[in-house]
Amino acid sequence: MCADMKSFSKYIWGPLSRDGFTIALVVFLLDQALKLWLLFGYHLAGRGRVPLLPFFDLVLTWNRGISYGMFQQDGPVGRFVLLGITLGAVILLWLWLARAANRLTALSLGLIIGGALGNAVDRLAYGAVADFALFHITTAKFTFHWYVFNLADAAIVAGVVGLLYDSLLGGRAAKVP
Repeated sequence: MCADMKSFSKYIWGPLSRDGFTIALVVFLLDQALKLWLLFGYHLAGRGRVPLLPFFDLVLTWNRGISYGMFQQDGPVGRFVLLGITLGAVILLWLWLARAANRLTALSLGLIIGGALGNAVDRLAYGAVADFALFHITTAKFTFHWYVFNLADAAIVAGVVGLLYDSLLGGRAAKVP
């Protein structure tokens, strides 16, 4: 029995799992704290669009779909399907984390896991993901608005960039003098 438990534990916890878990927890807590403050402390919903910089505004939107608002789900069945897909992805990412070969991979996976869990809690609590950050370019003749996102989304993107860097350049960069 002890050998079976040891064999099982190596599938869910590896030498760099603590690093990934720590960054996932930090991202999750920061994301949730910021969303709670914006929703219930700052009351962003009642303020409309709040310009902070010439190129950055706060604006509350509820994303009932996945990235970029695709696959919008208004009913509870669709919401729980998306939640299930998210949790399945988190489990697969956690198994990958247990086998991470370097710290960049572990931290990148932690960013993605923390962001995914932050958005999953939103979906469970509110039925949609709270997005609030809007970058834009506005001139006299041109206006461009990036999609509205949140801290969890930014962490997921940073994690994916870290994984791409590690897979494309990580091994080569370490060997270059």
